[in-house]
This record gives sequence, structure tokens and C-alpha cells, in this order.
Amino acid sequence: MFGLKIYNKLLWGLCLLAVLASSCLSNSRNEFWDYTIDYGEYQIQGILKLKEAFKSSEVSLVSLEVGTFILENVMLNEKSLSGSFIMDGEEAVLQGTFDGNTFSGKLHMEGKSYQFTAIKRVAKALVIDRSQIKYVLSKEGLAELERDIDHAGIIADMDRDGYKNGERIYSVNCINCHGNEEVEGSIPLSTKFWEQELKAGSDPYSMYQTISRGYGAMPPQPTLTPQDKYDVITYIRHKYIREKEKDNYIRSTPAYLSGLPQGSSRGPETKPYKPWADMDYGNFFINTYELADERTGIKRYHSPGPSPYPDEDYLKNNFAYKGIAIRLDEGEGGISKGKAWMIFDHDLMRVAGGWTGTGFIDWNGILLNDQHETYPRTIGRLHFETPVGPGWANPKTGSFEDPRFRARDGRAFGPLPKGWANYKGLYHQDSEMVISYSVGTADILEKFGMESNKKDTLFTRTLNISPSTSILKMRIAPETSGVALLGEGANISIEGGYYILNVQKSIDVRLKLFVAETNNLEHEKLVKDKSTVEDLRKYTLGKGLPHYPEIIKTTITKGSDNGTFAVDQLTPPFKNPWACRMKLSGIDFMKDTNKAVVCTTDGDIWLISGLTNGAGELSWQRIGSGLFQPLGIKVLEDNIYVICRDQLVLLRDFNGDKETDFYESFNHDHQVTDHFHEFAMGLQADNQGNLYYAKSGRHAREALVPQHGTLLKVSKDGAKTDIIATGFRAANGVCINPDGSFLVTDQQGFWNPMNRINWVEGKGKFYGNMWGYNPPKDSSRIAMEQPMVWVDMEFDRSPSELLWVDSDKWGPLNGSLLSFSYGYGKIQLVLHEKIKGQMQGGVVDLPGIKFLTGVMRGRFNPGDGQLYACGMSAWGTNQMLRGGGLYRIRYTGKPLTTPIHLKTTTSRIVLSFASELDLRDATNTANYVIKSWELKRSSKYGSDRYNEQILPIRKAELSKDGKAVSLSIEHIKPVDVMSISYDISNVHKMPFKGTVQSTIHNLVPD
Repeated sequence: MFGLKIYNKLLWGLCLLAVLASSCLSNSRNEFWDYTIDYGEYQIQGILKLKEAFKSSEVSLVSLEVGTFILENVMLNEKSLSGSFIMDGEEAVLQGTFDGNTFSGKLHMEGKSYQFTAIKRVAKALVIDRSQIKYVLSKEGLAELERDIDHAGIIADMDRDGYKNGERIYSVNCINCHGNEEVEGSIPLSTKFWEQELKAGSDPYSMYQTISRGYGAMPPQPTLTPQDKYDVITYIRHKYIREKEKDNYIRSTPAYLSGLPQGSSRGPETKPYKPWADMDYGNFFINTYELADERTGIKRYHSPGPSPYPDEDYLKNNFAYKGIAIRLDEGEGGISKGKAWMIFDHDLMRVAGGWTGTGFIDWNGILLNDQHETYPRTIGRLHFETPVGPGWANPKTGSFEDPRFRARDGRAFGPLPKGWANYKGLYHQDSEMVISYSVGTADILEKFGMESNKKDTLFTRTLNISPSTSILKMRIAPETSGVALLGEGANISIEGGYYILNVQKSIDVRLKLFVAETNNLEHEKLVKDKSTVEDLRKYTLGKGLPHYPEIIKTTITKGSDNGTFAVDQLTPPFKNPWACRMKLSGIDFMKDTNKAVVCTTDGDIWLISGLTNGAGELSWQRIGSGLFQPLGIKVLEDNIYVICRDQLVLLRDFNGDKETDFYESFNHDHQVTDHFHEFAMGLQADNQGNLYYAKSGRHAREALVPQHGTLLKVSKDGAKTDIIATGFRAANGVCINPDGSFLVTDQQGFWNPMNRINWVEGKGKFYGNMWGYNPPKDSSRIAMEQPMVWVDMEFDRSPSELLWVDSDKWGPLNGSLLSFSYGYGKIQLVLHEKIKGQMQGGVVDLPGIKFLTGVMRGRFNPGDGQLYACGMSAWGTNQMLRGGGLYRIRYTGKPLTTPIHLKTTTSRIVLSFASELDLRDATNTANYVIKSWELKRSSKYGSDRYNEQILPIRKAELSKDGKAVSLSIEHIKPVDVMSISYDISNVHKMPFKGTVQSTIHNLVPD
């Protein structure tokens, strides 16, 4: 239905800004009309603008939320208007008539008609006197580019792209000082747009002057382009000011626009929003890459639906599933600003290829440019490549035959056997990266580089190889390439269409390989001019200068103590020299609890100081970069472990400057495919030092590898990985329980009717995703482990990690269980009980907690006893106000308004609170509503609600201590979802209002 399609898109309300029209009438026409579309249950209001001149006719709809729609087949005269446009692939037709200053018509789409009415705005001259406003800057103080701006034109052409850009600017910059309706800004004097008057004017041009020249506590913002300024002005006016001022809201009518400067320039072009490409990742970046020549490469292909999507035929595609991309040319800006690169595949110890160009990769990826069902691909000219297979031959047999696990689509995944080849890590010193690995008994250090003559690029590989007990063979490049060798102890041959390096055994070998796109005699001359081969051990000592010497300061904004919980904003350094996006995905504390480390999805590790010293200021030091989608971090004895999609990394600092000198691969048993959804999430450690994380399955597809959709254990020495449990879809986080069992969340989707919180005990159990690897033949519920709680999308659209409260500072909640909401940016209390061996329980929102981002991870700081949580905005969250966030949550000691225990029996529900309740409120059954519904588990995405009902409450009784309410219910029985809403008070008449959403598997007798 047309109305529903529009309604689903209007997340922040709809503002149709302008409709342009022109016709072949003799008299020109320039009018604005306020209109309403009536969809029955709701209405949409907007602005209709008519313009006609020069015997031409054009009509278009411009919406800040749903985009621009151009009307075709327009018929316009003084009595009527008709035209059509395309919305969501369907044709919509607008027809109506004019009667003086009113317009009445219908909007027809998909066989339905909706009332369309409009009232003409009377054009009145609008003069705004700004002469008495005292700006910080005089007009003469403005930059030269501000002298001839077409203000009227920019405002008139505002569209959805500008509005979204304004939202981004506000969320990144303005919100820090001004805040929003939910979170206080860091500067109290900054205007609260949603409740305060703008003293220097709230019309677009007046606000432009304020932003450009500064007013009061508002400093000038010279870094924003004129377009950027009007974009963020449009966002503020639509989001906050429009509803507040209503009758006095100054609209952008022709009369208003006619009084504005109409210069010849719109200023510098607004920089395209592509932070994923603008970021300085450092000179290496690990990811899954497809190597392809931009001109001749295989065309991208993804199999179509319906779900489960069939497997693609990717046997001919050159994927480096664990690709370490390294920039070869010199220059600022890191790998994304380079011109030449090589990729080392640490699954296979091969150089996958080398390429040159501008732009590095196409940036397609869920945690890069937000694209689903895709992966990044090289762009530019691919000079050489090697096939997906072992880079070094089996040291025992000399064979390149791939022995790894082979999936049903014919591809092999995972690392080579450690006795064959073993990746050890990456050294980073100055601008050099040195890869450390072994082949058989030989230890190898390798460094990439490039040299060039006037015609060609030479890709270089410098290798230091320790004595081996056998001859070693390495595949270099296709025989169509140009290859040369410098050094002793090795030679080059051709085998199977490839140049092969043959390394002598029992001696130290130092050599340098040169690889060019074509065989050329000039390459030989260039090689002969090189007399020595580097000793790479000098790059393994950590003696280089810091890569990221800047320490960035940010503020701590204390939250209000008026509620049960206070949320302090610990501002990340969004403005930093490397344009890091600060999408925080993990946190843990050092032995010095004034310090913590966080990881980001873009591959950074940051050290934070100043958490507990009371100074109100934080210091941020970037200590690592270039890692592959870190989504969890753990500190053990001040050793920092980071879970990445390709490996578990241990950060090593050799020279004491805190920066990482060696990215040690503590474990790389990970089985990585090209699929965007298989995140490695959460990182925890047990008392013995074993580490645990969860690996997601493929979205809308059946699993390819045994690790898809699993809970994994890495032994404390990093030597072994075991699968603990299977059948997860998107397990965003792991919690270790006091008894050694686990809690693992999962997300609604195919074969998952609703979000789940799973209590995982034992080993080898299956948790429901039939598209996981090797599921049971029985797809009924009997064959899977039941969740502790089904979590309805109304309560949380995406639960992340759980955490046990371990702090006396949290009073009655000490020892309780918390669930972080990535979907809604909140925290829930998990009320749990075990009946007949099965865990069950419910969730309830902690009051007064709402974050700017979704929340990913949390830890209690042993130093101050408070909860620190970090989060981000990306896929699957409603909280998109900021790219990343760090928060401190403090219990203020005020009464807790939520239950702290939940108990179910054969005839009653018992809610226990931390304080005494008002007898009259607590025993009034009208103050409670209990609903229940069932779910249907199938291969479809999620589930509708089945058998919804309201359960009558016979009696409400209060316990002797006044803290527990017993609700007697007829015919109570096990049910997938039960919601228990309460609206009562404590003995001091403080309101206690909320809803517990629970799951009942078993009942105990009263």
C-alpha cells in the first residue's frame, strides 16, 4: 500500500519541502501551497510549490526523508493539476482542482485513492532586521569565499541528500555541545534547539550568519562549506525548531527567498561522505579481498534469492580470505591513499598479487561502506596474481596440493596445517611491515616493496629464511610475468605455468625477488644494480619512532544524578589526525584501572587514560591499527588480546611507548569465507586463561564451514580451537557464568523466530539455526536447545553481550545479570531461574538509560566499581546519533523501580523488588496487565505473534516484607513470550512502572 510504504520510510517524520512546476500559461506563476495527504490512520503534510513560465511545465516532489519525485505527463492550468510519478517502483497519479486558495484532489496508487488537499500561502513581503545582532566576526572578517554566495539558491534546492548530510554533521559535531532531547550536551550554555529560542534568529539565513560569524557562546565554524551549513541548518530546523515554533516558524517561501542574497557562487563543493576511504588505517589493512583487474576482472556475481541463497561458483575468483594488504609507495594518508599494493594471504602463506591504481579498493563491505552481501575488491591494474592455494609447497613432499577442509561449493577454507606453514604475526617499525611465518622447520621474515623504471613497476619481496631440514619451494608468479632473483642459496624454475623459487636446505638464505607484469630485459638490468639484500631482523626490535605520537584529549560530561542511574558521556576523539570513525566494539581495563583499552570495527586499538582520577578529562592514544573487524578485546596480566575475523591477536610493545610493535597471531584457526555476516564477536577468558568467542553464521545462506554459527574455545597457549556449541545465527557476544557455563545471544532471522538469550551448558549442543553447519535432521524444537529467554523485537531488536554485575557500588543489583542492547541503545536486567534443569526468565529495561549508539560491550571497573560500556552505530541499530560512544553508568542509590527477581509457579507470577511497595497500589489487580503469545519457528525470517491473549489476574498479594507481589493467574502454562506490565509505587509514592518480558518453559508447584 502506498501509504504504508511512505510511512515505513519516515523514521523522523515527513517534511515534503518543495514541489517545482512550470507550464505554458501566458502569466508566470510562483506559489507555495501547504498540503495534506490523508491515509486514514495518519496524515502526511508537506509543501506544494507551483512555478510556471516560458511555455514549459514541470512538477516534482522533494522530500527530506524519502527523496525527490518528478511528475510526468503534467497538465497544469488555473483550474486543475494532474501528473504521475514513480514511488517504490509503482506509478502514483495526482489529480485535483483549484478553487481560489484551496486545492482538492486524490492520490491514486495500487488501486487505492487518498485525499489530497492544499491551501495556498499568501505571498507577503518578509523583512528580517538583523542590524542589532552582535556577531563575533564582522562581515569583513569572513573568508573571501563567503562574499558572493547564492543563499536563496542553496535553500531553494535543499533535498534529502542535504538533510541526511546535515544529520551526519549534527551527530558528529554539533551534538557534542548542544546534545539532544535525550542526552545533555557538554556545554550547558549551548542552545537546546528543542526548547529554547534562537536569539539571533531561527530562519535559515539568520542561522547561517550565526554559524559563519559566531554569536554569544557559539564560535564561528569556518571549516564547514556553505552547503554543509545549510544542510545542518535544515536538519536542526526540521528536527527541532519546526514543531516548537509552529505559528512563528519562518518558511522558505518565495517572499522569504526574494529577500536573500543571490550571488553567483555556492562555495567549495561539499566533500563526498566516504569516511571509510578517508580514514588513515596505517600502511597495512587486514580484510577479505578479491583480487581483480578493474578492466578485465571477473564480473561481480551474487546468487539471487529466495532464501537460502544458492552457493556462488567462486572457484575462479582470487580471494585472499585473510589478506594483509600493504602499501608499497611512500606518502601520507596510509593504505587508502596509496598507489601500489601487495596482499599476503596468511591462511596460505602466499602473495595473492600486486596492483597499482588510485583508491586502493572499492570499499564494499558491511563494516566499511555499509554494503550487505558483498566484500571489498581491488581496483586499478592487477600486475600479477597467484592462485588460491598454498604459497609454499609441502616441505615433506614438495607438492602444492591443498589439504585443507573443502566446502560443498568446492572451495577450501582455513589455515594450512601448522607443520606445513604457520603464520606468526606482523612487525611494524617506522613505515615498514615485516611478516613472520614458518614453513616446515624454517622461520621466515618477509618484507614487501616496489621499484620502478620509466616503463614498469617492479614488486619486490625480501626474504630471510633460516636453515630448513628440506628443500623449500614457493610459487612466485605466472610464467607470463617478469621475475628476477637477487641473493644466494636459491634459484628459480618454472613448474605448472608458474615461476617457482627453490630454496636450499640447511643454510641461512637472504634473497630478494623482483616481479613485473611482463618479461622485459630492462628488469634484469635494474636487478643487477642491486648489490645487497636487507637483514630484516632490524625491523623486529621495536626501535622505530611512534606511528601515532599524538595524544588526544576529550572531556567527560557527567550525567544527571536525579534518576536511579546516571550516564556519563566519555567523549571519543572524533576529531583526530587519522579521520578514525571511532566505532567502538570492545573494552577492557588495565591493571592500572585509570586506564582502559578499546577496539573499533575499523581495526584500531586505543589506550584511554583518566577514567578514575577525577580530572574530568580523558587522554586517547592510538596504539594499534589495520586489524580485521575487531569485535572484542580482553586484557590478561596487562597483555592485550583482540578477537578479529581472521585471528586472535596479541599486541606486543617492545620499546615501552605503548604502541604495538608486533601483532602476534596468538591463534588463527579461524575459517573465513567471503560472506559479510560471519563476524567473530566478543572475547572472554576463564580462570584458567582459555579464551572464548562466538562466530556468526551466513545470512540467508546455509553454512559452508564447521565454524559457522558456533561458540569457540581457544586454549590458553593459543595452540588449539574447539567448538563448544553450534546452531547460532548472529551471536553478538559471550558471557562466562560463575559456574563455568556460558550466555550467548542470538538475533532474529531465518530459523530464529525471535531474538534469543541462550544459557549454554556442556558441549556439542545445537541452538536452532538449521542453516548452521551439519544441523540435526529433525528441525522441530525438540532437536534444539531452548533459549533462556525469547526477546521480542519490541523489547530489543538486537541484543549484544551479557554481563554479571560485580560491584558493591550497584547496591541491590550486585550479582545480577545485565543484557546490553545494540538495537535500542539501552540496558536490560535479566531475571532468571532454573526449573527442572532448564533456565528461563525475563528481561526488563533499567530506567532512565538511553545511549546515543547501540551498545556492544561492557565491563565493571575494579577501580571505581562502575559500569563502562562502549558502542557504535552501524547495521541493525535504531540508535544512529553518533558513530561510536563510550559511557560510564553509575547507580545513584535512588530506589530501583524494576523487579530484581522473577518466579513462576503453577498458579502465580511473583515479582520481587528491592524496596517496600505501597500496599494499595501493589494489591490492585488493575495496575497489572499480563499478555502472552506463541512463536512459530520456521525457515522464514522471524515469526508473527500467535495465540495472543490477555491473562486475567484473580488476585494481587503483597509479601510480609512488602517487597514482593504475587499475581494469581488462572490456567498459567509454559509459553514462549509473556509480558507483565506494572504501574504501581513504593511506600513513598515513587512511581514504579515498566514491563517484564519473559519466557516460561517449566512451572513449579506453589
